[in-house]
Amino acid sequence: MRAVVGVWRWRRSPLRRRTDVVEAWLALAALALMVLAAPAVGFLCGSLADTTLRRAVAEQRRHRHVTAAVVVHTTGRRAPLAEPDGTMGRAARSQVVANWAAYDGSRHSGTLASPRQAPPPGSTFPIWTDDHGRPVPAPMALSVARTHAVFAGICAAVAAAALIEAIRRLTVWRLIRRRYERLDRAWARYGPDWGRTGAGS
Repeated sequence: MRAVVGVWRWRRSPLRRRTDVVEAWLALAALALMVLAAPAVGFLCGSLADTTLRRAVAEQRRHRHVTAAVVVHTTGRRAPLAEPDGTMGRAARSQVVANWAAYDGSRHSGTLASPRQAPPPGSTFPIWTDDHGRPVPAPMALSVARTHAVFAGICAAVAAAALIEAIRRLTVWRLIRRRYERLDRAWARYGPDWGRTGAGS
């Protein structure tokens, strides 16, 4: 709104300077870009992120398989449980030595983080493995992927708006600097004669 008022105010004012008009039009252009371009950038980035994450989820679901791990014995140590997005959870779980069968039928054994506290030998719990039987986090849920995509779009829109505002402020700063430089040059020419009779001031 201030940009529109600025353009209208300097439209026919006798006190207007060229930099005043440029500054007002620059503010109006920046406002238009923030309203139109920033949401478009956010939508585009969010859509690209959503497409990429959906492909990643589909790829994970193709190559990650759930199987049952059989507890051999506990190790007495604790470890954080892996989350579906690959991060480590805050809740520490018991580490156990377990056996499991891979998707291709091969047998494996190793140390895993059990979802239960101190499971007895012979008990089972589900784990996710890749095509070769290596333990991996569960596939990312589509809802989580969608949330990440929305967040990426919002961040992109905010970053675009911030970039537009930064360019506007930099341009205005340069305009003001040039204005002051012209004032300094004018004062250097006429300042020493200011108020003298017959000096033409």
